[in-house]
Amino acid sequence: MEENKFDLNTFIGFMLIGAILLWMLYQNQPTEQELQAEAAAIEQIESAADQKNSSVQNNEVQTDLSAETAPIDPSLQTEQLRNQFGDFVYAATQPSWSDETTVLENELLSLVISNKGGYIVSAILKTETQYKGDPVYLIRDGNSGLDLKFQAQNRLLSTADMYFEPSLTKDGDNQVLSMKLKTSEQAYLEYIYRLPASDYMLSFDIVTRGLEQVIEFDQPIELNWSLKGYRHAKSISYENRYTRLTYAYDNGNEFDKLGPVGADEASERAVTWINFRQHFFSSMLLTDTPFDQVGLYSEDLVQDETIDTVFTKAYRAQVQLAPKNDRLDQSMSLYFGPTDYKIFKSYDRNLDEAMPLGWGIFGWINKYIIFPVFGFLSQWFPAGIAIILLTVFFKLLLSPVQYKQYVSQAKLKVLKPEMDEIRKKFEGNQMKIQQETMKLQNTAGASPLKGCLPAFLQIPVFYALFTFFPTAYVLRQKSFLWADDLSSYDVVLELPFSIPFYGDHVSLFPILASIAIFIYMMMSTGQQMQQQQQPGMPNMKFLMYLSPVFMLVFFNNYASGLSLYYFTSNVITIGIMLVIKNFIIDEDKIHAQIQETKKKPKKQNRFQKKMAEMMEQAEAQKRAQQKK
Repeated sequence: MEENKFDLNTFIGFMLIGAILLWMLYQNQPTEQELQAEAAAIEQIESAADQKNSSVQNNEVQTDLSAETAPIDPSLQTEQLRNQFGDFVYAATQPSWSDETTVLENELLSLVISNKGGYIVSAILKTETQYKGDPVYLIRDGNSGLDLKFQAQNRLLSTADMYFEPSLTKDGDNQVLSMKLKTSEQAYLEYIYRLPASDYMLSFDIVTRGLEQVIEFDQPIELNWSLKGYRHAKSISYENRYTRLTYAYDNGNEFDKLGPVGADEASERAVTWINFRQHFFSSMLLTDTPFDQVGLYSEDLVQDETIDTVFTKAYRAQVQLAPKNDRLDQSMSLYFGPTDYKIFKSYDRNLDEAMPLGWGIFGWINKYIIFPVFGFLSQWFPAGIAIILLTVFFKLLLSPVQYKQYVSQAKLKVLKPEMDEIRKKFEGNQMKIQQETMKLQNTAGASPLKGCLPAFLQIPVFYALFTFFPTAYVLRQKSFLWADDLSSYDVVLELPFSIPFYGDHVSLFPILASIAIFIYMMMSTGQQMQQQQQPGMPNMKFLMYLSPVFMLVFFNNYASGLSLYYFTSNVITIGIMLVIKNFIIDEDKIHAQIQETKKKPKKQNRFQKKMAEMMEQAEAQKRAQQKK
C-alpha cells in the first residue's frame, strides 16, 4: 500500500492559483459610478411597472365606459396604428365585439362568420356525415380564408387584419348579414351575405361607399380565396382522384381544371365560377360579372394513402376585381354543398361542367341518358336495385347490336371445320392462310369485323358508366347487401398488411365481377382460342386472363356500385348467350344459309378489294424472294 506524503510542489501550485483568483476578483469589482447606474436602472424599471399597472386599470375603466356609449373606443387610436392603417384605424383597433362571430343558418347549412376579416370560419353541411359518422365540415379550424387586398393612402391593406362591424337582419325568408369595415359612419367597405331558407348557395356582395378619397381605385384590388380540402371518404386515394380545382372562363363558354397530382397553376381571363371540388362536396365562388384576371393554384397534399391524412388538396385563387367610377360593386355567390348533378343543373349556370362526366359523347350519354334514367329509378327503388335495373335497361337498349355479335360468333363457329382445312392445306404459309380465311369469311358473310363492330358500339356506354358511378352523389352512403356505401369499396375482410395496387382489404363485388368476366370471355373467345394464333393478332388467351385480374385488382378500391354493375351486366350477358345458343340460334340452319350464300357471287366493297390486293402483293413479293 502506497503512503500519503506531503508534496511541496503541489502546495505551492494551489497557493499561486488562489492568489491569481483573488487578484482577478479585485480587478473586476464594480466602481462607484457603476453601482449608482445600476441603482438608477432598477428604480426606472420599478417606476415603469407602476405606470403600466395604472394605465391598464385606467384602460379597463375607459373600455367599460365606451362599451356603454359606442362600439369603438377612440382612446385606442394610437399614432402607430394611424401610420399603419390610415383612415381604417378604427377597423384595425380591437373594439369590444372584435372576437365575436355571427351565425347564418338554414335547414341545410350552418355558417359562422367572424368579425375579424369578415369571412366564414366554419361551414357545416347539416344533413351530411362523413365516413366516420362525424359532421361534414367544409370550413373549420382555419383551413379557409378570404380577404381583400387594396391600396389606401399609400398603404397596402388587407381585410384579414381588420375588424368588421356586423348587422344581422331578415329579408322575407332570407337572412342578411352586413359586415362593414368603417372609416366613418358614412364611409365603409361592406360584405353582404344573403342566405335563403333552403339552399346551399348564398349571395355574397362586396361594395364600397364614400371611400373615393381613401382607397386608390386606380390600383389593383385583389380578392384572395384559399381552402384546404378535408378528407371525407373511407378511401383517401379514391376521394383524392376526384378532388380537383375546376373553373369556367371565357364568359362561361369554356371549362377547364388543374392537374390531379403534384402542384399545378393556371391564369385565365373572364372567369365566371371557380370550384374547389372535394369529390362529393364543392366550395364554389361564382360571379355575375366575370372576373377580368384570375390566378389559380392547386397542390396535392396526399403523399401516402396508408397514413391517416387530414387534407386532400390545397387550393388558392387570386382574383383581380375591377372597380368602376371610384367604387367597388361586385355581386357574387358562394356555394357550399354536394357535388350533385341534379342540384348543379337546377342553377342553370353550367355547374355540371365541374363534374368529371367524360368528354364528348361520353358526357352526353351521362347527362341525357344515365343521370335521368337512374334518377327516375332511384326515386322508386333502393340504390342497389336501381343499379341492377339500370343494367337491365342498357342490356335491352343494346340487345340488337349484341344479337348481331352473337350471330357472327355462331357463324364463325360453323365455319371452323373449313378454316381448319385451309390451315392444313397451306400449312407454313401464314399469308396464304389469312388470305383464304378472309375470302371464306367474306363469302359466307361471317367476317370477324361484324362481331367486333357491335362490341365497339357498346364502348361509349361502358365508358360513360365508368365515369358515372364515381360521380353519382345519389349513391353516397347508400347500402346494398354487405356493402354499406355504394360510392365506396365494400369490405368483407380486413388484411393485416397492404398489398401494392390492391390495398389492405378484400372487396367481394370485384371478385364476383371478375368471375363473371372470366366465364363470359371463356364463352365468347373460347372458339377463337382453339384456332391457331395468327401473327399480329392479340393473344386471346392472355386477354381472357388479364381482364378478370385487372377487374379484381383495380376495382378493389373503387366504388362498389361500379363493381355491382359489371357483375350484373356480365351475368345477364352470360344468360343471354346461353338462351341464344340453346334456344334461338340453329347452327345447322346457319350452316345451310352459309352454303347458299357461298354459291352466290359476292361483291367486294372498296376496303375488301384493297385488303385483297395488298395480300396478293405481299404474296407475290414473298414468292419472288423465295426464287432468289
